[in-house]
Amino acid sequence: MSLRINDIAPDFKADSTSGPISLHDWIGSSYAILFSHPKDFTPVCTTEFGAVAQLAGEFEKRNTKVLGVSVDSVEEHKKWKRDIEAFAGVPANFPIIDDTSLAVSKAYDMLPADAYLPDGRTPAHSATVRTVFIIGPDKKIRLMMIYPMSVGRNFAEILRALDAVQATDGVPIATPANWVPGQDVIVALSLNDDAAKEKFGAIDIKLPYLRFTKAP
Repeated sequence: MSLRINDIAPDFKADSTSGPISLHDWIGSSYAILFSHPKDFTPVCTTEFGAVAQLAGEFEKRNTKVLGVSVDSVEEHKKWKRDIEAFAGVPANFPIIDDTSLAVSKAYDMLPADAYLPDGRTPAHSATVRTVFIIGPDKKIRLMMIYPMSVGRNFAEILRALDAVQATDGVPIATPANWVPGQDVIVALSLNDDAAKEKFGAIDIKLPYLRFTKAP
């Protein structure tokens, strides 16, 4: 069964470079980003893990934990981390889980149900393990992004999306195209004009169904 926005993120227990992890317990009251890779020691993924390491302070400011998934062993992850840190110039302190069994990849619908790891496999065997999930403190999936092998992830966009998820969480607003923090937001259609003014103050009515206001 495919995962959808607002589904409860499948819980799991796995070994990681930081020790055993039980996902829901590990998330606690934070947001979390789960991002996955098809194999250790691959070039695009090394640049991506490096970008995550460099953004550690940005995730911390947003009360967000980051968890890497790669379908290799913890021992291989630890070796790979040395390359990541050499490339990024900073420590890669986030955990990377061991998904050699493909249990997590299958639970999160990253692979066909009959996927397997043949001896001497290449990254192509698990190419679809190129997914990003943003998960809320309520353990619900808030956002999903899937990338092909040849396209490196834009972590500035992932941060922007995280900001938008957090800004709209439990508030009757939405963010417009290309929104970044500090810009105006869209008033939800669940509020009429009077209710919107009462809640937010001034509103800018562009169209009857498109109304902007300052971000609360």
